[in-house]
Amino acid sequence: MAFASHNSKNGLHASRLDRPLSVNSMKSLASSPTALTPTSTRPKSAAPGSSSVQRRNGTGAQKSGKDDSGVSGRVRVAVRLRPRNAEELAADADFADCVELLPELKRLKLRKNNWDCETYQFDEVLTETASQKRVYEVVAKPVVESVLEGYNGTVMAYGQTGTGKTFTLGRLGEEDCADRGIMVRAMEDILADISPEHDTLTVSYLQLYMETVQDLLAPERDNIAIVEDPKTGDVSLPGTTLVELKDQKSFLELLQTGEANRFASNTKLNTESSRSHALLLVNVKRSAKNKQEKDFVIHNENGNSVHVSKGHRVPTIRKSKLLIVDLAGSERVDKSGSEGHQLEEAKAINLSLTSLGKCINALAENSPHVPTRDSKLTRLLRDSFGGTARTSLIITIGPSPRHRGETSSTILFGQRAMKVENMVKLKEEFDYKSLCRRLEAELDKLIADNERQAQAIFDGEEDMERKLEEAGTRVAEAESKVAAALEVISKEKQRQQKELVEMMQNLQIERAHRERLELELRENVQDLQDKKKIYAENEKHQKEIRDILEQHQQEIKDVQTRLANECGQRERLEKELHEANICLQQSKEILEPENIHKEELSDLKQMLEKECELRQQAERELDAFKREEKKLTNGITEKNDIGEIWVLKKRLEQELLEREKLEDEIKSLKQQLLQVHVDAEERSRTIGKGSSARSSGGSNSTISLHTPSNMKDTINGQRATIAKLFEQVGLQKILSLLESEDVDVRVHAVKVVANLAAEEVNQEKIVEAGGLGSLLTLLQSSEDETIRRVAAGAIANLAMNETNQELIMAQGGIGLLARTADDAEDPQTLRMVAGAIANLCGNDKLQIKLREEGGIRALLGMVRSRHADVLAQVARGIANFAKCESRGAAQGYRTGRSLLIEDGALPWIVANANNEASSIRRHIELALCHLAQHEVNAKDVVSGGALWELIRISRECSREDIRSLAQRTLNASPTFQAELRRLHVTY
Repeated sequence: MAFASHNSKNGLHASRLDRPLSVNSMKSLASSPTALTPTSTRPKSAAPGSSSVQRRNGTGAQKSGKDDSGVSGRVRVAVRLRPRNAEELAADADFADCVELLPELKRLKLRKNNWDCETYQFDEVLTETASQKRVYEVVAKPVVESVLEGYNGTVMAYGQTGTGKTFTLGRLGEEDCADRGIMVRAMEDILADISPEHDTLTVSYLQLYMETVQDLLAPERDNIAIVEDPKTGDVSLPGTTLVELKDQKSFLELLQTGEANRFASNTKLNTESSRSHALLLVNVKRSAKNKQEKDFVIHNENGNSVHVSKGHRVPTIRKSKLLIVDLAGSERVDKSGSEGHQLEEAKAINLSLTSLGKCINALAENSPHVPTRDSKLTRLLRDSFGGTARTSLIITIGPSPRHRGETSSTILFGQRAMKVENMVKLKEEFDYKSLCRRLEAELDKLIADNERQAQAIFDGEEDMERKLEEAGTRVAEAESKVAAALEVISKEKQRQQKELVEMMQNLQIERAHRERLELELRENVQDLQDKKKIYAENEKHQKEIRDILEQHQQEIKDVQTRLANECGQRERLEKELHEANICLQQSKEILEPENIHKEELSDLKQMLEKECELRQQAERELDAFKREEKKLTNGITEKNDIGEIWVLKKRLEQELLEREKLEDEIKSLKQQLLQVHVDAEERSRTIGKGSSARSSGGSNSTISLHTPSNMKDTINGQRATIAKLFEQVGLQKILSLLESEDVDVRVHAVKVVANLAAEEVNQEKIVEAGGLGSLLTLLQSSEDETIRRVAAGAIANLAMNETNQELIMAQGGIGLLARTADDAEDPQTLRMVAGAIANLCGNDKLQIKLREEGGIRALLGMVRSRHADVLAQVARGIANFAKCESRGAAQGYRTGRSLLIEDGALPWIVANANNEASSIRRHIELALCHLAQHEVNAKDVVSGGALWELIRISRECSREDIRSLAQRTLNASPTFQAELRRLHVTY
C-alpha cells in the first residue's frame, strides 16, 4: 500500500518536518524526556519523566559475552500516520480524522469526540506526507550506526493491519527509488561502511507463522527450533539459511525471494494482508580498529610457558546483529471478516501480539517476572526489549474515526514501550582462530628457514674440509722453503761476522777521534756559559726597571681614579648645595626661616671644603708621581724602552677617556629615565588635581576650566620627552635596560617601552627589535608588581595588532598571562592582563589555542577582583570571543556548542547582563546576542535563564544596534519561538 501525500489541516507543520533530522539530533532526542501518559485537554495527571530506571534481574536481562558493563538506553518510539485511502475518502468524507498531529512538539492528539481529546508524547511524530528517507533517518539510521559500531539493534513496526507497516519496512522501490523501505536503505548503509576484505556480512530471512519459525529463503525448513545459550541467554536459530552478501543487488533478490514465500491473503481491511511476522536478521562481523590487543601465554611440550610477542597478540572482533521485524497487523475479526483458516491465522497473530504486550507491560512496570516464554515471538525479541540491543519502534496508525479503538490500542502500546529500558552492550570477543592461522603460517615459514639454514651449514662444513686439505698442502711447501732459507741465512751470518770484526777496528779509531772533539766542545761550552751570565744580569736589570715603571703607572692610575671619584663627589655635593640653596630660597618666600636650614647649609659647606682639600691633596700626590715618573724616564738610556713606556701611557689615557665617556652615557640614560618617571608622576598628580577640582564648586570653578589644558600639555610634554629619548638613545639600548640589575632602571625602562607601544607606528619596531620577548620574560621572571603591571599593559598595546597576536601566542604569551592572572591581586595588574587577553579573543584563528592554553579560564577567574575596570575588560574579551564564534558559525567553519558555554561562562553572563556599569552591560549584552545566534546554543541559553535577559535586551537596551540584534535572534531561532509559545510570552 503506497503512501500518498495530500494537504491536511496540519499541512504547515508537515512541510516544516519534511526535512530529515541529523544523526546528532536523533542522539540528543534519545535522552530527552518525551514519555507522557495520555492526558485530556483538561488537566488530569502529571506526565511521568523519562529518567533511566535500573531494572531488577528479570527474564529480559542478559549477560554480555565479554563484560557485564552496559549503557542504559530507552526504547525509542515514533508514530507514523497513513493518509486516507480511496475507501476512507468516500466513506468518511463527512467526518474529521480521529487523530491530530503536532510534529513540532512531537505530540499526537486522539479525539474522543468533537470537544474532547487525549494528548500523547512520542520521540518522533511523522505526518502522512513524511518521506521514506526521513522515516529511515529518524527511526532506523541511529540503530544501524550502533550496529556498525558493535552493538545489537532492533527496528520493529507495530500497528493495525493495513496501516503501512510492510510499506515502511520492506518496500523494494523498484518502480520509484524514493519508496525504498527501511530494509533496503539499512543494507545500503551497511554495505557502504564495511570492508569486503576484512568484514563479514550474513543475512537470514524468516517468518513466524502459526507459532512456527519458517525459513523464507528455504521454504522446506518450516519448523526451525529456537535455541537459547544457558550461560549468556542469547537466542539462536541454527537451522536457518545464512547468505553471505557482497553487494546490494544480491540482497534485493533475497528480499524478493522471501516476499514471494511469505503468507498473505485478502481481507476486508487490506487486499494483501500479511499473515505472519517477518524477521530479517543481519549479522555483522568486523575487526575492532585502534584497540590494544591482549597479550597471552602458550605452553610447549615440556610444560614451559612462552610469552607471545606484540605481533602475535590476539585480535579483537565485534559481532553485532540487526533485527528488522515486520509484525503482522492486529485485527478484529468482525472488521476483517476472517473465517476458516484465516480466522486461525488471526488468532495466532493476536495471541503472539498479546504476549508481546504482556512482556512490555512487565518491563515497563519493572516486574520481577517477564513472561517471555509465552510465545515464540517474545523469545525471539528477548534481546530487543529489556536486553542488550538498541531498539527503535515505529507504530503505524490510520486517520479513520471508524478504527479509533485500534488506533488507541496501538498508541497505548507505543506509550508502554517507551518506558522499557535496555542495557546496551558492546559485542566484542577475541579472534583466536585468526591468530592460530597466522601462527601456523609463521611456523611453516620458520621450519622452511630452519631447513635452508641446516643445508647451508652442511655445505659450509664440506667447503671447510676442502680448504683444510689445501692449507695442509701449502704448509708442507712452506716448510721446504723455510729449510732452504735457513741454509742461506747461515751463510749470510758467517759473512756478517767477518764484517763485524772489521767494523770494531774502525770503531776504536773513531772513538779516539771523538774524545778529542769532546774536549774541544767542553772548552767552548765554558766560554758560552760565561757569556750567558753576563746577558742574564743585563736582563735582570732591565726587568727591575720595567717593574718599577709599571708599579708607578699603576699608582698613577689609582690616583687618577681616586681623583675622578673625588671630582664626581665634589660635583654632586656642589649640585646638592645648589639645590639646597634653591630650596632654602623658596622656603624663605613661603615660611619663616628655620635653624635647621642653616645647619644643613653649614654642613654642606663644610663637606664641600673637605672635598676641596682632598682634591688638592690628590693633585699634589699626582704631581709627585709624575715627577718621579719623569726621573725614572730620564734615567733610562735605551730608546726602545722609552718608546714602549710612551705607548703604554697613551693607551692608558685612551682607555680612561673611553671609560669616562661610557660613564657619562650611562649617567645621561639614568637621568633621562628619571625625567620620564617624574613626568609620569606629575601627570598622575595633575589628573588627580583635575578630578578633585571638578568635584569641588564655587571659587574652584576657574581651576577646573584650566585643568584639561594643563593635563594635555603634561601628556604632550611626556610624549615629546619619550620621543626625544627614543631618538637620542635608540630602541636597542632602551630594551637592553630591561635586563638591568637595578630595579628602578627596569621600572623606568618598561614604562618607556609601554608608552612607545601605545603608538601604532612604534609597535612594529619594538617587535622587530625583540621587545615582545623581553616583555614576556619580564612578565615571567619579575616579582615586582609595578614591572608586571606595566609589562602586561605594554603586551596589551602590542596585542591590538593581528600579526603581534599570533607572535604572542607562538611565544607562549597566553600561558604567561594566565599564570599572571592567577597570581596577581592588584586590580590594575588584573586590568592590564584582562585587556591583553581581551584583544587576543578578537582573533578568529587563535580561539582554539586560546582556550587550550587557559585564556578563557583565566579571563573568568579574574572576576574575583570585583573591580569595575577589571570586569569591563573581562566583558569585552567575552564579547570579542562570542563575536568570533558567531562569525565562524555563519561562515560554516565553526560547529558545535560555544566554548564559552563549555567553560561555564554563561552563568556569569546572565548575572551581569543588567550590570549598573554601562561599559560592562554593553559588552555582556552584545556577547549574549552573539551566543544566542547559534542554534546549537539555544537549549543552553534557555536552561541557563538567558532567554529572559535576551527578551529584556530586545525591549530596553539603549543601543539600537544591540536591541535590533536581539530581536532578530529571537525571531530566527525555532527553539526560542517554541519556548515562548510554551510559556505564552510575547515580546
